[in-house]
Amino acid sequence: MTTPERTLVATSAPTSENDGQTRSSRHWGGADAPSVRLRGIIDGYYDFVWRTLRFHGVSDAAAEDGAQQVFCVVAHRLKDIAPGAELSFLYSTALRVASEARRSLRRRPAAGDHDVDTLEAPLPSPDHLLDQHRARALLEEILDAMPADLRAVFVLFEIEELTVPAIAALLELPAGTAASRLRRAREEFQSILKRKQAARSRGVRP
Repeated sequence: MTTPERTLVATSAPTSENDGQTRSSRHWGGADAPSVRLRGIIDGYYDFVWRTLRFHGVSDAAAEDGAQQVFCVVAHRLKDIAPGAELSFLYSTALRVASEARRSLRRRPAAGDHDVDTLEAPLPSPDHLLDQHRARALLEEILDAMPADLRAVFVLFEIEELTVPAIAALLELPAGTAASRLRRAREEFQSILKRKQAARSRGVRP
């Protein structure tokens, strides 16, 4: 069933074709990859890492560099990552990189976010581009306003489309706790969305 959360996410989230595969092949696709396993991890999870960074406060312009940092850590720690534990390692590493990027951003002025993506692919129609930009900006504002524990579960479920048991395993939570956080996260998402929509209808900056 389509939910309001999924509608907004689908409208605003970057597509894997434009934002994942092109970046992955451009930076990591050479024949000199350190190992078949590393190449498989990069090809299989680049999109996931990129989106994790974006939806945890890293700008478009910085997300690509952040993803490279994550996979550099993977390359150095590859022998320590047990088979089947790749997703958990990537997620926790991406969260650390995102946290460092946010701290760095607070210490310096922000640069423009959209020039790189604008140059990488043909633009859609102006109206579609404007609608997409507004929806994506709104989604990012809502995620930024959510508590970190709720945002993590929300992003993994609504954007990455992981199941609740998979989220519980990834975050090392009891399944009931993961389900409870997801329910609270969706309520929080709707509450923030309604406040922002009401403020904008009154002409007030939310």
